[in-house]
Amino acid sequence: MSNLTRRQKLVALGVLAPVVVALGLWLASPGRSNTAGEREVAATRGAIDITILANGTVQPRNRLEIKPPLAGRVEQVLVQEGQAVGKGQILAWMSSSERAALLDAARARGPEEVKRWEEFYKATPILSPIHGTVIKRSVEPGQSFTSTDAVLVLSDRLIVQAQVDETDIAQVKPKQTARITLDAYPNETIPAEVGAVAYEAKTVSNVTTYTVDVLPEKVPPFMRSGMTASVAFQVASKEGVVRVPSHALKARDGRAYVQVVTDGGAREERAVQAGLSDGKYTEIVEGLREGEKVLIAQLKTEKRTGTNPFSTWGRTSSQKK
Repeated sequence: MSNLTRRQKLVALGVLAPVVVALGLWLASPGRSNTAGEREVAATRGAIDITILANGTVQPRNRLEIKPPLAGRVEQVLVQEGQAVGKGQILAWMSSSERAALLDAARARGPEEVKRWEEFYKATPILSPIHGTVIKRSVEPGQSFTSTDAVLVLSDRLIVQAQVDETDIAQVKPKQTARITLDAYPNETIPAEVGAVAYEAKTVSNVTTYTVDVLPEKVPPFMRSGMTASVAFQVASKEGVVRVPSHALKARDGRAYVQVVTDGGAREERAVQAGLSDGKYTEIVEGLREGEKVLIAQLKTEKRTGTNPFSTWGRTSSQKK
C-alpha cells in the first residue's frame, strides 16, 4: 500500500512539474504585465467642456431657384457663384424668343439695325427676390431656356443640418452654443448656435435621429453647400477650474480618491469631490489645490507572443475542430 502511494506521488509530480514550469514562464512573460509604472502629474487650472457630437451636411437654409418669366435667351449674366447679392439686384439680362429672333435678323443688316432694335425692344432683367448668395449658376450668355428652367440658385444663408441621436436630443436646445468642423477644413472651427430642432424623427438602419439646424455665427468663404460637417454641441462648460486627468481618480464606497505626492515625496490617499468630466479631465471641486501632484498609472498594452499554458498544445481556439 505504501509503495502504491509513493508511485502515485511520483506520477503526480511528473505531471504537475511541466505545468508549474509553464505557468511560471507565462506569468513572467513580458506580455503578462500591463503596467509600465507610475508618473506624477500636477493639478492644473483649465476648462472642462462636455459636448455631444453629431455629423451633418452643409445646406442652404432657404434654397431658391431663379426662373425666367418667359422662354428666351440669356444675353448677359452679371453674377458668379459665391457672390453675395441684394434684394432687387439685377442678376442677368435676357431676351424673349421673339426679341432674340428680331436681333438675329437685324445682325444680318448691320450694327446700326441691331442698335435700333436693342433700343426699341429692351432686354428683360432677371432680379434677385432676396438678400443671399449665388450657390449655383446654370447658364451662360447665348444659351436658350424655357420658363421652367432654373438659371440661378440662391441661398439666404448656409447652415449645417446635423443628425442627432435620439438618446442625446433631450440635451440639445435652440440658442445652444455649438462648434462646426468641416471635413474639408479640419483645422478650422466655426462658432455656431442651434436653430431649429425637428419634432419628427428619421430612422435609417434602425438608428433614430432628429435633424438639428446649426447656424454659423459667420459663414466663412470656404464653406460650400453639400460639405460634410461634424458638430459639437456644448452641454456644459466651466473655465479656470482645478482639474486632473480622469484616470487619476479611483472610486470606492461611492467616493473619489487620488494618490497625492507630498512635498517630502510620500504617497497620501486623499478623498476629493469631483465635478464635471469631459472624459479626458475631471474637475476637482474640493480636496486638491492647483499645483499639487497626483500619481497616475502609465498603462502599456503589449501584444502577447506566448500562449496560455493550459490551452490545447499547438492549437489556438479558432483552430479547434
